[in-house]
Amino acid sequence: MQSDSIQKDILNRAFSGSRRYSPMRMAPMIDMIFLLLIFFLVSAKWRPEKSFLGFQLPAAQAMEYRPGKPEPLLIHIFAAETGCDVRIGLMETIKIQEQTLEADLAVLMEELQECMLAQKRFVSDPVEIICEPQVKWDYLTKIYNLFSGVGLTDITLPMTE
Repeated sequence: MQSDSIQKDILNRAFSGSRRYSPMRMAPMIDMIFLLLIFFLVSAKWRPEKSFLGFQLPAAQAMEYRPGKPEPLLIHIFAAETGCDVRIGLMETIKIQEQTLEADLAVLMEELQECMLAQKRFVSDPVEIICEPQVKWDYLTKIYNLFSGVGLTDITLPMTE
């Protein structure tokens, strides 16, 4: 019975015109939002916009345009009876003999410098040493050390089987 009276009470309240709405007062909340917005705008530190890059770019200069990596300068080393023969690119062959090793290496260095000047090469350009298997290791290392001492930085020895 009590449940019947509760149901009737709920139905009477639901369909009766005496609904109590408590409308939320929005004006004070909107006022607070505007006050906070004004506070943050006034208290913010406005700084002048800094440039995107923090450094000065160098002035343009006329430089030679070099597309890509140049072809390597080919150095061929052939075995000889008393030493070895070295050919720089397609130029003449320089003989390196055991008796006059230091003088022959000096001639090789001069020929290398002349070839690089004639072909307008730089010390950073690639150099490829192609060596026959019969050449003594001592000659190859002395030639490699000479090229490295001249300042060549990209010296390779291709692998052969």
